[in-house]
Amino acid sequence: MIDADSTVLEIRTYRLKPGTADDFHRVVTATVPLLRQYGITVVRWGPSERAEDGHDEYVLIRSFDSVESRDEQEERFYGGADWRDGPRNDVLSRIETYHTIVLSVPGDAVTALART
Repeated sequence: MIDADSTVLEIRTYRLKPGTADDFHRVVTATVPLLRQYGITVVRWGPSERAEDGHDEYVLIRSFDSVESRDEQEERFYGGADWRDGPRNDVLSRIETYHTIVLSVPGDAVTALART
């Protein structure tokens, strides 16, 4: 059940192509302001502190007011020329696979994640 004090948290993990971790982090860091221009709250991003099975892993955590607003904001962002003609190829060319989890959490959980 979602209450008035909850927010939608999206946790996206990426398995990166070998040798691309540093460049991927640079590109994502440069893309965060663009995401924020589209109203997407970026909570946290960066490399995993542990490689799984020897693979470089990366995480991007974002929050939204609702699942519906997530869908609308992502459609606007990923459908726009700023993304398509901007960092899209630099980001996607370094990703082997990715996985997305979306769940409702208390708003203070997002605040705590952003501070760490």
